[in-house]
Amino acid sequence: MPEGEAPESPPEPVLEGIERFNRGEFYECHEHLEEAWRAETRRIRYLYQGILQVGVGFYHQQNGNWRGAVGLLRNGIERLREFEPEALGIDVSSLVRESEACLAELERLGRERVRHFDRAMIPKVKLRDPA
Repeated sequence: MPEGEAPESPPEPVLEGIERFNRGEFYECHEHLEEAWRAETRRIRYLYQGILQVGVGFYHQQNGNWRGAVGLLRNGIERLREFEPEALGIDVSSLVRESEACLAELERLGRERVRHFDRAMIPKVKLRDPA
């Protein structure tokens, strides 16, 4: 594979991280995605970092840390935008849009009401079905 080219599908640690993200296991998600991010040298590593940051944002929300939640969601969304609409079979646009809605809701709720966030809003990372 040429140096700047991305893999065609997510490596195993990314798939495991996505599975953990989709279960709401954001701490564990972070562990797997960080492993993939550290191992990757190509630009695609920033896709992994974006998903990781969004997940850690939701982890902070769960723990009542409004500033951490808002900051990491914002950073993760910015990272992910570069990979829209899709990368490695991941529906990046959907993740960005749904994460933006969560960010807007957290900003509306503010620091004092961070725990009132409706966790049903948390997006799932959608993967294209393999052909």
